[in-house]
Amino acid sequence: MRALILTFVLTAAAAAPAPAAGPDPAAGRAAFERYCAACHGRAAQGDGPMAEILTMRVPDLTRLAVRAGGAFPMLRVVRVIDGRDARAGHGGPMPVFGALFDGPGGALDAEGGDPLLTNGRILSIADYLESLQVAP
Repeated sequence: MRALILTFVLTAAAAAPAPAAGPDPAAGRAAFERYCAACHGRAAQGDGPMAEILTMRVPDLTRLAVRAGGAFPMLRVVRVIDGRDARAGHGGPMPVFGALFDGPGGALDAEGGDPLLTNGRILSIADYLESLQVAP
């Protein structure tokens, strides 16, 4: 009987889908540098080469946690990147990257316990930004 239970457990474990890979910091940095650094700067401090021609000040993304009272606002960051929380920039909306990034995604716990589904590359960028936060 013990062998039968062990065989069942091993078979079930082998058939179960592999857990989703965690965010890839290198991929988050590469995507940020490709899609975001022109405005936000390579160090995410709002000083990219395009910042001076925009009509609105580009925010320093290294201070998001400070401006949010000490906790990194992951849900808000994801919503801004994927376009759910539109931000004005150079006379119109910030580029929305949600449709551009394809591939596997992930989920974050949103308000009320509902999941917020988003793309894995967006999560990687958000995690990369979280790693850049300065202390208050």
